[in-house]
This record gives sequence, structure tokens and C-alpha cells, in this order.
Amino acid sequence: MKPPAIEVVEKEIRLEFVRASGPGGQNVNKVATAVMLRFDVLQSPSLSEETKRRLVRLAGKRMTSGGTLVIRAERYRTQERNRQDAVNRLMQMIRKASEKPKHRIKTRPSAASRERRLAGKLHRSRKKQLRRAVTPHRDHQ
Repeated sequence: MKPPAIEVVEKEIRLEFVRASGPGGQNVNKVATAVMLRFDVLQSPSLSEETKRRLVRLAGKRMTSGGTLVIRAERYRTQERNRQDAVNRLMQMIRKASEKPKHRIKTRPSAASRERRLAGKLHRSRKKQLRRAVTPHRDHQ
């Protein structure tokens, strides 16, 4: 089942341009090409409460104590490509958080599979016993 389409309003996203580390030559010291995207997850009217909870868990250390998701994008040399990268990563995270996890049904190994596992362990044990050095008994003198 495909998750419902999610629309995040552009005004919910705050973009800040900062200087990037990494490639760029002399340009890296002059132009703010890296992007800091901030998205207030807890206050967003676009997301359901369930999606918000999953997104907070998914974001991990990228989430501030105030409930704002921070994504830093500095892969590319241009501001525009980094902005697009940050927005794409946000949408990817939201899409993943909106998917309802499958309910796991607990199962137990069958009797036959348990038997096979124990037989395999016994076989390996005997094989290793045969590799041991044989010590002669001194009772024969």
C-alpha cells in the first residue's frame, strides 16, 4: 500500500546559507554555499501525530530539543544544488516516517528445524573431536 501524498508548505521550511567545508577552492572562503534547513516537526500542521513521532525517532541527533529537524547540505559547490539536496533529504525522511511499519507476528521455530539445528551442532562437535590429538594410554607396559 502506497503512503498518502504529503504536502509540506514551503513557509514551514527555514533555509539558512552558511560557509561550507570541503571542495570549492578559493570560492569556499567567500560564498555561503552550504544550506542549513530547519523544519519544526512538532508544530507542523502538514504531518499527522503518528508521522511526527516516527520522524522524531528517525531524525535522531538531527532533532533539536525544541522539536526542530536540522539538515545540513554541503555536498555540492552551488547554493541551489545544496538547497535542493536538503529539501530532497527532508522529503525522503518524511516519506519514510509516513510509512506505517508492518506489524510483526511472533513465530517459533518448528520442531523439525530445531532438530536439524541440534543435529548440525552434534555433527560439528564430532568432527572437531576427531581432529584432537590422540594420546596413547600408558596401561599397556
